[in-house]
Amino acid sequence: MRLILLGKLYIFVIPVRFIARIVITLQVKLVDRFVPDRILLFFMNTLDKRVPPRAIDNVIDEVDRYVPEKVRSSLISAADEYVPDTVASSRKVSAVIAGVGKYVPDKIIPQDSAEGWAKLKAKFHIPTLLSRK
Repeated sequence: MRLILLGKLYIFVIPVRFIARIVITLQVKLVDRFVPDRILLFFMNTLDKRVPPRAIDNVIDEVDRYVPEKVRSSLISAADEYVPDTVASSRKVSAVIAGVGKYVPDKIIPQDSAEGWAKLKAKFHIPTLLSRK
């Protein structure tokens, strides 16, 4: 921990990596322990079968339009660096990440983050979705 002096206040600054690792690990343990497989399967099937492809394409286009490349690049590098291996070894969480991640097209991935995205795809077994256009 680092201590920063702001006026007369001392503020503890905890590294982001430590917080992310604790929070993500706790969430993974909660999902693995308390969420039944049937609920996860229901939500993944709902995303695949009930959400229209146009809605998914519109969300992707809006992300491409309004989220800057630097933000997308930093999110990918943070996910690659901060996500602990316990998440990758969790069957349920990996299935959810792969199910949602398959809708992320390579066109919205910044060029400088292509290697990090490839690592994430390999880590969570994210399939490549064929373009519907």
